[in-house]
Amino acid sequence: MSPTLSRAARGLARRVDWYIVALFGAIGVATLAPAERQAAEAVSWMTHLAIGALFFLYGARLSPSAVLEGVRHWRLHLPVLAMTFAAFPLIALAIGLLPERMLGAELTAGVFFLAVLPSTVQSSIAFTSMARGNVAAAVCSASFSTVLGVVLTPVLAVLLIRRTEGGGLPLGLGQLADIAVQLLLPFLAGQMVRRWIADWLRRYRAVISVCDRGSILLVVYSAFSRGMTTGIWQRVSPARMALLGALCVVLLCSALLLADRSARALRLPREDRVTAVFCGATKSLASGLPMASVLFPAGRVAMTVLPLMLYHTLQLVVCAWLARRWPTAHHAPHTEAGAGDPAPTG
Repeated sequence: MSPTLSRAARGLARRVDWYIVALFGAIGVATLAPAERQAAEAVSWMTHLAIGALFFLYGARLSPSAVLEGVRHWRLHLPVLAMTFAAFPLIALAIGLLPERMLGAELTAGVFFLAVLPSTVQSSIAFTSMARGNVAAAVCSASFSTVLGVVLTPVLAVLLIRRTEGGGLPLGLGQLADIAVQLLLPFLAGQMVRRWIADWLRRYRAVISVCDRGSILLVVYSAFSRGMTTGIWQRVSPARMALLGALCVVLLCSALLLADRSARALRLPREDRVTAVFCGATKSLASGLPMASVLFPAGRVAMTVLPLMLYHTLQLVVCAWLARRWPTAHHAPHTEAGAGDPAPTG
């Protein structure tokens, strides 16, 4: 290989988000070799354990001081939370007014579920740092959103999705127990033991990251394995996939525009405006996939998370482009708060 081609290949490798490649690779593996019968039961049990471990680690890594700081800096975090848990659902409700034959009840329910998810932590912080925004505020805002999402997302999902025909999610005692056992209790347990294991988690951050990502890949494989048994690709036509992609673009652009306009209306300084845009417009794949596995019947999870998968890919591409252009456009000093840029994955 010539030096020029070699440099081009290395540059491409640096630009490719291999985690996204792995996520779609897991879908491909599930399509070609879905888990069936006893293997499906084993994968289901492993997925439940992985979800509990994920939320335990979320709780263990989340500093209570970051959440308290989120309450104090209300002029910034209130519009972010309003975007995440109010504006997004309202936009999704407008999308839900489309004739059902265009998107279908299951994909519409997936759009509603996407709309009520909390902000992503890693990506928000990374993009804010790239754009020279208020990184400390991004940590607080995304963390505060994650805590609220553990409680608010299931409730809002039920309220929105029951509006779609065939998409009802009755919130009974059994489902409340599942949410508590698989999401809330591990999260609270992580918070309780944080003081003893936080240093260990920081020391082995790379190993924990691999476990996080591996768990999410397992959730994706399990969901799409179940989806194969229910004929997911026969239920999603190319036209519907194209429409879903277009709607995700509209949702992301609307969120970015609304977040920026609301921050300007509040006359926030530039660094806080950057934080408001990236924390307000992004959605968490890391929280969404496990939550979907708990909230939805196994046969519907794959259809439900399709909008989330598409939106997450779009937000990485668009927000990375925006974050790189922002410093050039404004020539503002960098607000330094913490070591290193986290990888934009969540």
